Amino acid sequence: MKRPNPLQPSSLANPTSRRAFLENTAFAVTGAMATVAGGASLCQVFAEGTAASAPAAAPAGVYDPTKHRYVFLVDVNKCIGCGECVRACEVENEVPEHFFRTWIERYEVTRTGDVSIDSPNGGRDGFSESVTGGDVTKAFFVPKLCNHCTHTPCVQLCPVGASYRSPDGVILVDEERCIGCGYCVQACPYGSRFIHPTKHVASKCTLCYHRITKGMRTACVDACPVNARMLGDAMDPNDEVSNIIATQPVAELKPELLTEPNCHYLGYSKEIR
Repeated sequence: MKRPNPLQPSSLANPTSRRAFLENTAFAVTGAMATVAGGASLCQVFAEGTAASAPAAAPAGVYDPTKHRYVFLVDVNKCIGCGECVRACEVENEVPEHFFRTWIERYEVTRTGDVSIDSPNGGRDGFSESVTGGDVTKAFFVPKLCNHCTHTPCVQLCPVGASYRSPDGVILVDEERCIGCGYCVQACPYGSRFIHPTKHVASKCTLCYHRITKGMRTACVDACPVNARMLGDAMDPNDEVSNIIATQPVAELKPELLTEPNCHYLGYSKEIR
């Protein structure tokens, strides 16, 4: 997607094309010190994917990303593995077949601690009854998506600044800038990115940015029949989701990586990977 926010810091006056990047990689290095429109350096614009200084206030009636900071909450205890969220995401975002911006994993744990994990077709079509042959004492479903990390390796490793963090905390990809090198796909420790098979650019969950900037919820949140997925705004003191995150025992995936995920889990179990 093209940078969707008019308040996002400007890109290079002449954005790097794929051909130009591949023919002259030195351009990306020297360009890192070039001056962008408005006089800011790329080091300032793309440090952690945001501007060094806060964007100007939005005109009345225009979405202002500086007034929001989105968080996501998954309640593992509620998820029934129906796949409605995966299908809704696929339709809303035109996700290609057999690729996923969000998916569901099933965990089955035996009395001796053995863990079995499966995700047939990303959980899109639900889950059939499994026969493990073991003494399963615990089973649950875990929806997954981009964690929209505060300190994200995918943004740090992008050589052309195509991956960036918007002022409201959403990790996005500028498809016009992306060269499809795949560095960000390899860098993501959560497996939430892929190279689009026809566009040949990085693709991922955007928290349905085209919806949330209009006051709507994400497609997956709307589709969930048991309210296992919730979108919140940490800058709203009355936001229910943010209050749950602040007052209840929640956990994040792979906290040891210090990426500070903004996707939180209620009912987290130690077997979740």
